[in-house]
Amino acid sequence: MKCLVTGASGFVGRELCRALLARGDSIVALSKSGATLPDGTATTALDLACGLLPDEQLRGVEVVFHLAGIAHQRAADDAYEQLNYQATLRLARQAAAAGARRFIFLSSVKAMGPAGGAGVRREGDITAPTDPYGSSKWRAERSLQEEFASGPMSVVILRPALVYGPGAKGNLQLLARAVNAGLPRPPSAGGRSMIAVQDLAELLCSCADLPVKGVRTWIAADGQAYTTRAICDALRHISGRQPGVAWLPLWVWRLAAGVLDRVSPAAGESRYEKMFGQELYSNEAVCAATGWRPRYTLLESLPQIVAGQGRSN
Repeated sequence: MKCLVTGASGFVGRELCRALLARGDSIVALSKSGATLPDGTATTALDLACGLLPDEQLRGVEVVFHLAGIAHQRAADDAYEQLNYQATLRLARQAAAAGARRFIFLSSVKAMGPAGGAGVRREGDITAPTDPYGSSKWRAERSLQEEFASGPMSVVILRPALVYGPGAKGNLQLLARAVNAGLPRPPSAGGRSMIAVQDLAELLCSCADLPVKGVRTWIAADGQAYTTRAICDALRHISGRQPGVAWLPLWVWRLAAGVLDRVSPAAGESRYEKMFGQELYSNEAVCAATGWRPRYTLLESLPQIVAGQGRSN
């Protein structure tokens, strides 16, 4: 099967390209920088926000995996609009015109908007997104649903929770350093859904093979709920230490996180919400529809993540 992958040099893109090649598929790999993949596979430099994909890149392509987008960085609102929304719809139209049978869009749980309560969210639990990233992904989803509900090219939309794995850009390395420096044991509060990059790549491959029509939307998560306390305990275990002592009440953590946000503002949620917020998602629908099952958990993967094995950033 011939596949086109946008965002091929990114964290998820590298793993997806590896998985596709391992199962015998051929790939057309696109990236903004044109960087070579870790296995030596070349990518073609292309900024999708600036225009159309050359037609020859889509010749003979059966499945398009659209991973390129702006996510964990500060950007102007119109940058999210141009790449996450407009470029997605433009590429889907090109893929359909070129005869591709499937378009797979990597969206995000952020397209579902803020959680309205403390329960586990499912695909239909939508609130209006309040940030440019989530809004751009949601608009792209809506346009794909409206335009490709019927027709020869089917569309699969995946909404992954936070993706983890060796080489990921995120807060795990910072948290590991803080734990090693003596961070007190956090309170047991909140909980997050996540998914391993290897599991996400496997699910993306599975979605290419499904006999589905129209537009299907699924959440991608590993089915676990991770608290900051559990992660810190696991990090201490990796370094051969016992769990720390919880001696700071939750309000102190909130105060300290607020001070850090003022001194060093970060994009997205506040530091307190990142550590103690609750954001849980169900993977029941995608498991039932595809037969896919996650094989990794964060706590089992932490030694490799902290050690940086497989890092390619």
